[in-house]
Amino acid sequence: MKIFITGSSGFIGFHITKKLLDKGFNVCGYDSMNRYYEIKLKKSRLNILKKYKNFSFVKNRIENEKILKKTIINFKPNIIIHLAAQAGVRYSLKNPDVYLQSNIIGTFNVIKIANIIKIKHLIIGSSSSVYGANKKFPFQEIDKTDHQVSFYAATKKSTESLAHSYSSLWKLPITILRFFTVYGPWGRPDMLLFKTVKTILNNKHLPVYNFGKHERDFTYIDDAIEGTLKVIFNNNFKIDHKKISYRIFNIGNGKSIKLMDFINSVEKHLNKNAKIKFMPKQKGDVIKTFANISKAKKYLNFKPKINYQKGIKNFVKWYLKNEKKI
Repeated sequence: MKIFITGSSGFIGFHITKKLLDKGFNVCGYDSMNRYYEIKLKKSRLNILKKYKNFSFVKNRIENEKILKKTIINFKPNIIIHLAAQAGVRYSLKNPDVYLQSNIIGTFNVIKIANIIKIKHLIIGSSSSVYGANKKFPFQEIDKTDHQVSFYAATKKSTESLAHSYSSLWKLPITILRFFTVYGPWGRPDMLLFKTVKTILNNKHLPVYNFGKHERDFTYIDDAIEGTLKVIFNNNFKIDHKKISYRIFNIGNGKSIKLMDFINSVEKHLNKNAKIKFMPKQKGDVIKTFANISKAKKYLNFKPKINYQKGIKNFVKWYLKNEKKI
């Protein structure tokens, strides 16, 4: 099996690529290596992947339809895993054009090319942010997602709609994975855990928004990858093109954790207190996320194993060991 992965140097993309390479699959990675966050971290991830003989890589943007199409056609993948996207809720307030180009135009290119080559399965990474201002918890895949509160979330919802239309019209087999606050080793520097550890170690003030009243369904990276692999390899999960070609799964831990409990756990594992600076709620932020994962359990046999205390412990250990590489 040959698998094409966009965003292969990103956080989730790196981990799923490495896992598939370890299993012996031929993987072609595609990534723009942009500078949204520290490029050194992306290069460190890529250098690890380049050690595998069954890995090839193309540096370019998914917005570049010509290069993307040529790369995919030449590689002839059985499966495409599309994880490339401009991430970050707050950055989308300042640079919405980037999100429009990458998340909507870029994803449309991936879907269109997947349809042209009649891919066996297209897996697209989405986000819990599509649930937006929903007040019903936990979030379930059948819930309405009509009220996104950030431009980032709106672009992710738009890509889901594009995917559904293509799947409906041409029976293109597509699975959407709504990831819930994924964290862990090799994670993004702009996300809570990475920022908290770095800030505490550097004796700087940690801004905590909404006065610490947020709650999140924190998903450890190994569990997120396991959920993705289940979509590819679980024998009980088969897409019947004649009956249903489009599915959505929540990939979360199935628990909502208070932000301050999460930060307190970081302090415990660093044996050092944070200098917290409480701040008002930021535009685009949702108060709470909480995944109903019963559908993934039923169809994928998805069972998260790592609680947030264990996940934080693993991250802190990794960070202290790799600080110079990141």
